[in-house]
Amino acid sequence: MSPPTPRLRRALLVLTTALAALLCALAPLPAAADGPADTDPADTARAAGDGPADWTARPAGGGADRDARPYVYLEGTPGTALQDRLAVTNSGRAPLTVRLRGDGRAGAWIGFAADTVTVPARTRAEVPLALTVPPDAVPGDASGEVVADDGDEEIRVPVRVRIGGPTLAALTVEDVEISGGTIRYALVNRGNAMLEPRLAVRADGMFGTLLERPERPLPLELAPGRRVERTEPWPDAPALDAVTVRLRVTAPGGARDEAEASATYLPVAPAVGGGLLVLGGLALLGSGAYRRRRTRRGDPEPPGAESADDRQPTTETRPLVKAGPLVKAGAES
Repeated sequence: MSPPTPRLRRALLVLTTALAALLCALAPLPAAADGPADTDPADTARAAGDGPADWTARPAGGGADRDARPYVYLEGTPGTALQDRLAVTNSGRAPLTVRLRGDGRAGAWIGFAADTVTVPARTRAEVPLALTVPPDAVPGDASGEVVADDGDEEIRVPVRVRIGGPTLAALTVEDVEISGGTIRYALVNRGNAMLEPRLAVRADGMFGTLLERPERPLPLELAPGRRVERTEPWPDAPALDAVTVRLRVTAPGGARDEAEASATYLPVAPAVGGGLLVLGGLALLGSGAYRRRRTRRGDPEPPGAESADDRQPTTETRPLVKAGPLVKAGAES
């Protein structure tokens, strides 16, 4: 078979490249290792009162409700100074020295009566603290932490501040992606109020609904301006389908948003095998088209090719013609 023309070779190359790109786009990416993608330092911090066995730090209380508060909660308008107390209890047999500092947005507004406190053995000390709301603070909720550190371990006490004025609850769900059996997305608090989001998930394929999870609360508090990346497991994702996943998030105060993403699930091995079959078929079709076109054009046989006359012996003989004397026509004399 004669080699294809340059035009045919270019056409086959373009078709092969396009098919390879299609296979790469359709093949599902390997699922990433499972693990919490929404970890936040404030979520994993030690709760108020927890920590080393011989000392604790928590919001100070009084009377029968002593030490009952899980966090420091303050309310005020921009420009005001708010006061509270932190209780440090030393249950050990030696004096305890801790350093105090604020962390986070509201933590930066906190000042302590003493940044370093020494508590005698088996003694409880209460440290006054003052939180000054900046004059230009936006109305809504702000959060932070008080950190008590003894040099080896630390205890974080949450701080919540409600700033007076009109509030806005605004929540968005962004960057939705589907990767194997995992749905990835991000939540962003775009208002000025603390939010407790709720999530609903739905996935539709070519032949109907594949996944439908009703709205449920998520285990997090979203501070104003905070962005959290999360994952939603989908262990029974299809092996072969084209799906569209829709996420709907809500929060108290009227916050609501929706987002969606699409993906195609295609087994890798069948896709590669089918691609090779298609490529082989294209090559055969191209070669056949070339041979037919050369036949129609009457292209000469390439050098060295034997013709039908060369291959078949001939038996045809021609009769010999005996030449006679040449007679010249003319007038007799």
